[in-house]
Amino acid sequence: RPAARPQSGIKQAGIVYEAIAEGGITRFLALYQEAKPGLIGPVRSVRMYYVDWAAAYDASIAHVGGSFNALQEVRNGSYRDIDQFFNAGSYWRAGDRAAPHNVYTSFQNLDELNRSKGYTESHFTGFPRTDGKVSATPNATSVDINISSAWYNTHYDFDAASNTYLRSIGGEASNDREDGRIAPNVVVALKVDMTNVFEDGWRENITTIGQGGAVIFPNGTATEVTWRKTDRKAPLELLDAEGKPIKLNRGQTWIAAVPNGSGSIGWK
Repeated sequence: RPAARPQSGIKQAGIVYEAIAEGGITRFLALYQEAKPGLIGPVRSVRMYYVDWAAAYDASIAHVGGSFNALQEVRNGSYRDIDQFFNAGSYWRAGDRAAPHNVYTSFQNLDELNRSKGYTESHFTGFPRTDGKVSATPNATSVDINISSAWYNTHYDFDAASNTYLRSIGGEASNDREDGRIAPNVVVALKVDMTNVFEDGWRENITTIGQGGAVIFPNGTATEVTWRKTDRKAPLELLDAEGKPIKLNRGQTWIAAVPNGSGSIGWK
């Protein structure tokens, strides 16, 4: 939400999932592999669908509590759960942000925490990758991905010089506090079903298992594809019309979960 902007450590994430947490407010699941930003945050609570997406990566999951169903799952012994509730010394509250948007961590802290728990390797199947090349006939240099409302709707301007998509949110540039404008190399919009479920109160529930439509934006172009995820631990796949995996440009991949019926995806 606006009080959490600009976030730290987002620009260096390899993959970012963006989805509604509650009340139309979007939240990010940021995945890191090579990069180790010195500052990450604000760190917030987890939801079931973020656990679903994260499960395939065999990653440690850093969060501050979460919804009832998400905590039941992430604490069941099958995950590398590094919840702030049980590892408070690896996180801190910043004095220049109001709670709850003020919990931060660093890779120095997380690396030490992971080592102490024996979490030193991950085994997963990532997206197939390719070297990006700007299209000679771009058809998607201006992209609008509307997830909920004006404060959280996003826009991307294609920058041919860097072959990236300059991200905006709520009508303003979407920045990383330390590293500047967020500019993913490929943007993916997943069309997903979203409903309300009652856990510890009413929560959003996003269907992550199964398949649905999606649009990918690489190289200044738009391509309509199918997303598929066969079970919680299985990787998210992006498939062409023949059912073959699509190779995504190397670099940051931004994946937005767009609710069927209320969200929209447009480009020109």
